[in-house]
Amino acid sequence: MPRKAFSAEGAVSVGPYSHAIESGEIVYLSGQTPIDSNTGKLVDGDISDQAEQCFKNLFNVLNSAGLTPDNVEKVNVFLTDMNNFKAMNEVYEKQFYPPYPARTTIGVAALPLGAGIEIEMIARRR
Repeated sequence: MPRKAFSAEGAVSVGPYSHAIESGEIVYLSGQTPIDSNTGKLVDGDISDQAEQCFKNLFNVLNSAGLTPDNVEKVNVFLTDMNNFKAMNEVYEKQFYPPYPARTTIGVAALPLGAGIEIEMIARRR
């Protein structure tokens, strides 16, 4: 059975991958960096601006799959500087309602295109 893929309109891919893949009721969203789909470049600004752009990109992908943030079960956040955890968390908290999705935050050495953050999600159809 071929994969069922979803792509957000105007979204940018920096490699050979799908924005999301559906497997039964689970939809796996590829990590999104803070690329502005209008310019194809990383957004200017601090980690808060970058996190907001990541969520904008991810929610566009969710929408293309007919889902909303309420369908998100798990989030993985990758930060190149764990000193940005608090600022990222302040943006994150505004994206969801309790009970919040499960989450892991991982410090990494580097991310594509020099991004300071990348976020990926797993969602479930209800």
